[in-house]
Amino acid sequence: MSVLRQPPSSTRYVPRLLPLTLMNPPMVAKHTPCTMHLSILPPELACKLFYTMLDLSQSWKRNKWWLFDRVVESPHRTSFYARKTDGVESDNSWQEAAQYWYNGRQTDPPNVFPDVMEEACLYVENMVNKEMQMRPRLPLEWAGRGSEGQIWRANVAASNCYEGTKDSVGFHSDHLTYLGPYPTIASLSLGTTRIFRLREVVPSEEMHSRRAQTFNIPLPHNSLIIMHASTQEKFKHSIPPQSTLDLYRPLFPHHARLEHPLEPSNCRINITFRFYRPDFRPQSIPRCNCGVPTILRPDMKNRHDGQTDKYWWTCHAGAQNEGKGCSFWQVMDMKAEGRGPTISGVGCNER
Repeated sequence: MSVLRQPPSSTRYVPRLLPLTLMNPPMVAKHTPCTMHLSILPPELACKLFYTMLDLSQSWKRNKWWLFDRVVESPHRTSFYARKTDGVESDNSWQEAAQYWYNGRQTDPPNVFPDVMEEACLYVENMVNKEMQMRPRLPLEWAGRGSEGQIWRANVAASNCYEGTKDSVGFHSDHLTYLGPYPTIASLSLGTTRIFRLREVVPSEEMHSRRAQTFNIPLPHNSLIIMHASTQEKFKHSIPPQSTLDLYRPLFPHHARLEHPLEPSNCRINITFRFYRPDFRPQSIPRCNCGVPTILRPDMKNRHDGQTDKYWWTCHAGAQNEGKGCSFWQVMDMKAEGRGPTISGVGCNER
């Protein structure tokens, strides 16, 4: 029997890690590249913005795209907004020139920030710039300045409505096509509390020694989570379905619904403020063999130190073309593509 007995495995067992709930800003900052900020807006402004976006969300759509051989639909409603200027140059025509693509199709012209969103954005920008001044910058981050001298300025916002317990979004990292490497994204939560879930992507060279850690972060009304540089390169995030949730009970009345001024809501409104970099304008994005703009992805499995990480352009036409795309794949070369300025120097050549 000693001869027939199977020898012990040479592969070391790595135990699975249980999800960790991060209940407060210090815990979020300790375990993730994110920072969390509570009561980011004045209470009345937060309530007014919630009502405004909730009313607008009635006309928002659920994204549809091809996945293999079938069409799938996102389990939440979404819309896209752009500021009057790009935050770098005082050019009111930048929206008209920007023909953005999403999930393999050209989008409609974006709506302009509503006045109340513009007001809230100033608070968000102030906090993001304050936080960015306190952390080390990575080489491929944009090194330019906004029109008013800011490090970071929001010029677009993706808005989402999660209604009830079933609306959700699966694990993903945000496309970097217009954001560029190592973006900073500010995500504002309004309405009912939902779980924001982060899961690290373990590099290939470390998979034999450790498992991915999942973090659950409850995001209450009027909270901001800033996904700092490296979040999109190291983590995927999601909003999972929940079996139950606490209704949001507004503190201030809805100006248009005085007959039911403080009606509770089961909706979460999420506004993700982003900076679309001027060196990643739509006109500069490579096109694949299908004739459609490619998307920019990070090499998450083979990342290193923020200095030598790689990104590539890849075909995404199959998201709309009955699942049919091409094999186009090209490593991004900042210097050859004339991009920058970056923290490491204008037109850096990291590949």
